[in-house]
Amino acid sequence: MYSYSIRTLDELKEFLYQAMRLEHATIPPYLTALYSIKPGVNQDATQVLRVIVVEEMLHLTIAANILNAIGGTPDLTRPDFAVDYPASLPDGETDFKVGIQAFGREALATFLKIERPAQRPIHLVGKGLIHRKTSPHTTALGNDPRHEDLHFYSIGEFYSTIAEGIKYLEAEAHRVGTTIFTGDRSRQITSEYYYSGGGELFAVTDLKSALEAIELIIEQGEGDGGGIYDDNEHELAHYYRFDELVKGRYYQKGDQPGHPTGPQLQVDWEGAYPIKANLKVVDIDIKEGSELREAATAFNKRYGEFLQLLTRAYNGQPSLLLEAVPIMFEFRNMIFELVRNPLPNHPGKNGSPTYEIPGSTKQAAITRQAEVSA
Repeated sequence: MYSYSIRTLDELKEFLYQAMRLEHATIPPYLTALYSIKPGVNQDATQVLRVIVVEEMLHLTIAANILNAIGGTPDLTRPDFAVDYPASLPDGETDFKVGIQAFGREALATFLKIERPAQRPIHLVGKGLIHRKTSPHTTALGNDPRHEDLHFYSIGEFYSTIAEGIKYLEAEAHRVGTTIFTGDRSRQITSEYYYSGGGELFAVTDLKSALEAIELIIEQGEGDGGGIYDDNEHELAHYYRFDELVKGRYYQKGDQPGHPTGPQLQVDWEGAYPIKANLKVVDIDIKEGSELREAATAFNKRYGEFLQLLTRAYNGQPSLLLEAVPIMFEFRNMIFELVRNPLPNHPGKNGSPTYEIPGSTKQAAITRQAEVSA
């Protein structure tokens, strides 16, 4: 049986890079759903999505801290960093698609799958990774970076493998009197550079802090040990925040997973602009939709600059991270310009951000194809 254990430092660095890709990949779907909501409605949903977007940025930064701690180099400008939507994430023995779409029941169902606590059923315990062919046209996340057709059962299992790899490599280093935590500590991002109400951002400098960082990511997503709250018992895990919206009722202390008993909350499932899911710039008519096309292209350029800023922040200029969250919410006006306007030749559908980042692998291929077609 193939062993998916991490046994070298280079393997660990690649897993952590993939963790950064995974955490970032949730931000565009959440951000788009947030700003697809029409003004004046769905205040509860708006607040939930705003908080979760900020916390996903926290998770991205935590993964960068761990990578920096072991001497890696976080690079959000690598051609393969930004994924092409819809992308695939593991859902047990199958996978599911995560795409760019408007706020609504379908989006919430996807978000619950992203954050869902998942443990292997008895018949799969100890059976290794799930073998599943990946389409060459689909970005798959949550798989083994060394073997793209081997997938983890869940995101939690992916992170558990990273934690075990860190423990193994640090133990091996300890035997010869060294450590894997040799990174430049000045690159660590701490809470003074990034505020998130959902968790403290701390420096990763040793085994203990690295494992605590991974635990924070898992607990904020799916809850602590099967409960609805994170380890501090004061913040609902992401899964249960979304579950509140689906069930139309708040959780309160003492509630069991799946059974909120708090006050009701209102969700207007029609209170979002009808954007075209997974829109691409090439889908926007170059003549009738010229202004919309220009707006989509401008957004992609600005988003690429955002990733460049994060890369600099993670590589020795941590104060730049103070600009990150304001820029993320600056995207509001740019996204509104897209989602409020009808999409030519697509009746009943509006525009949307496409997140085709200039310089990315997929975008470079699309550009080349367009040039050949022209």
